[in-house]
Amino acid sequence: MKELVEVIAKALVDCPDEVVVTETETDRAIVLELRVAQSDMGKVIGKQGRIAKAIRSVVKAAASKEDKKVVVEIMQ
Repeated sequence: MKELVEVIAKALVDCPDEVVVTETETDRAIVLELRVAQSDMGKVIGKQGRIAKAIRSVVKAAASKEDKKVVVEIMQ
């Protein structure tokens, strides 16, 4: 899942070197924290959060094959 979020985020931003995804596994879910450069936040979130929602949908679909719950958080 981590690699999937990294690939999507790096394709969207101007500074792909600053994309960092950290994965934390809890008893209930896998939490993926996405960090990008401050200037790229708008590109990852999108208008009215549409791109962020699309990223979460893709990851959720990929995680459903493994019967896991995945939460994607976009951090500053």
